[in-house]
Amino acid sequence: QVQLVESGGGSVQAGQSLRLSCTVFGVTYSTYCMGWLRQAPGKGREGVAAIGSDGTTTYADSVKGRFTISQDNAKSTLYLQMNSLKLEDTGMYYCAAVLPPLFGAYSRCSPAVWFQHWGQGTQVTVSP
Repeated sequence: QVQLVESGGGSVQAGQSLRLSCTVFGVTYSTYCMGWLRQAPGKGREGVAAIGSDGTTTYADSVKGRFTISQDNAKSTLYLQMNSLKLEDTGMYYCAAVLPPLFGAYSRCSPAVWFQHWGQGTQVTVSP
């Protein structure tokens, strides 16, 4: 059973940094796509960043150059390093994954893919 557990959210001032972590349980496939998505109050869910099993990373335009997604396979952990945070980065951040057969070796991993497994979310609040 796949389980994703996020941590690392909090309240920071604009311009500061945060690192989110997502501990992954039950993913044994060699092919996968994992990502971070967020939902601001009153808005829909937005894909932020994604990383494939080949290490390829993609980002939403709104976070390019400020956010970095990475993974430590030895620790079964996904990270999102968020620098130069802005007020509009406020929201609930979710870790998510999609696995075979829904995601295959020739699939393209991006924040826009349909993710089948989700964590419970961690809140990020950026204040002036």
